Amino acid sequence: MQSLDRPAQALAASLSALAGFTDAVGFLGMGGFFVSFMSGNSTRVGVGLASEGAAAAIAASLVAAFVAGVASASLLARSAGRWRKPAVLLLVTLALALGALLHQPGAAPGAFLFVAFAMGAENMVFQRNGEVAVGLTYMTGTLVRIGSRLADALSGGPRWEWIPWLLLWAGLVTGGMLGAFAWLRFASGALWIATGLAACLTIAGLMIARRTPKSAGFAGPPN
Repeated sequence: MQSLDRPAQALAASLSALAGFTDAVGFLGMGGFFVSFMSGNSTRVGVGLASEGAAAAIAASLVAAFVAGVASASLLARSAGRWRKPAVLLLVTLALALGALLHQPGAAPGAFLFVAFAMGAENMVFQRNGEVAVGLTYMTGTLVRIGSRLADALSGGPRWEWIPWLLLWAGLVTGGMLGAFAWLRFASGALWIATGLAACLTIAGLMIARRTPKSAGFAGPPN
C-alpha cells in the first residue's frame, strides 16, 4: 500500500469495501458460504468431505469460480497495458451484473458463482510484475502487515506506515456491515447495489489509468 499514491490507496480501500459487501451478501444469501473469502470455503470443502458432500460441492464450485476470475482477469490485464485497472474492473462489473440478473430468491447458489468470479478478478487490479500487489478480498496478510508496521513504529521506524493497511481492513469490515444491511433490506437487490458500486469504481480506475505513463507495464509501483 505504501507504494500507491493517495487516489490508488482510496481505490484499494473502496475495492476492499466492495469485497466485504459482496461477501456479506453471499454469506447471508447462501447460508454460510463465501464469495471472496476462499480460505473459509476451503475449510468448508474439507469439513464437507468429512460430513456433508453437498456442502463440499458448493464450496468447491465457489473456489473454482474465484480461481477462474483470477485467471481471466490476469489474461485481460496482460493485453490491456496501462488500461488494466479499468479493464479488470469492467470485467468485475459485468460478472456482478450477470450474477444479479441470474439470481432468484431461494434458488441454488449458481448466480453467486459469477459473484465469486468477480471477486477473484478484483484481486488483479493492482499488480507488480504480473503478480498480485495488494490483496483486496482477503485480510490475513493485511493484518500481519499491520502488526509488523506497528512493531516498526514502536522500534523507532516509520510511525504511520500501518495506517494504509488498517484502512484496507476497515474497508472490508465496513463493506461487510453495509452488505448485511443491504441484504436484510433488499435481499437479492443487494447484488445490483454491488454492481453499481463496481461501475463507479471502474470509472475511478479509468481516471487513474489516464494519468499513468503509456510506458507503464507490470514492473514498478502497482499504481
